[in-house]
Amino acid sequence: MKQYEAVIAAMEKMGGIATLGHLYQEVFKIENCDWHTKTPFASVRRIVQENKSIYKIKQGLYALVKYRDKFEALNIVPHIDETPETEEFNHSYYQGLLLEIGNMKKMETYVPAQDKNRIFIGKKLGDIATTTEMKNFSYPALVNRAKSIDVIWFNGRGMLSSVFEVEHSTDIQNSLLKFCDLQDFYTGFYIVASEKRKAEFLKKLSFSAFSEIKNRVRFMDYGNVADLHTKLSELISVS
Repeated sequence: MKQYEAVIAAMEKMGGIATLGHLYQEVFKIENCDWHTKTPFASVRRIVQENKSIYKIKQGLYALVKYRDKFEALNIVPHIDETPETEEFNHSYYQGLLLEIGNMKKMETYVPAQDKNRIFIGKKLGDIATTTEMKNFSYPALVNRAKSIDVIWFNGRGMLSSVFEVEHSTDIQNSLLKFCDLQDFYTGFYIVASEKRKAEFLKKLSFSAFSEIKNRVRFMDYGNVADLHTKLSELISVS
């Protein structure tokens, strides 16, 4: 079997759509394919970028052309074709990547109960997260405030390690207010959004109301998240 055939076979096995990270973890399991090269991951990247049977949906996410109509009916479309109707997929997609990254980092991962049935590439977010039940890490009012955060990573002591709010089109200020409420915890605060929203993020963060957290909140654009997922998957696949 040729390498491009193995990539296509792996994508078929995963329902016709896959992140680069998922491909890294599955394609080398396909039998009768020779990957004896110093750069197998680069070979996979080249194939998904150049093979005419595969198309790019967004950074790090690819699908088989034969299933394009199916995915478009589910509002899974290339970045340039996005509409308001595609927002739910985009939001749950990046939640899913963050949950899997947290899992790969051996964190306990949380997604709100109201999001647990949202779909991330054929899986429910609730099946990826290690919990949908908020831990009692502090006073009830603070615990309740944290329940609606899009993704949380807990450390081995059950305390907040990192919290993420995915902001595709909603008001970034609301997320910053949640972070303010949690400022007394040794926690990383992250706004995850398109690079084009970074200026808006910086403007909101400069408000005096956020002076206590302005040096603690980080902006992660979607590409950063996709790249981190890919790189961690590569490390796991060779370990």
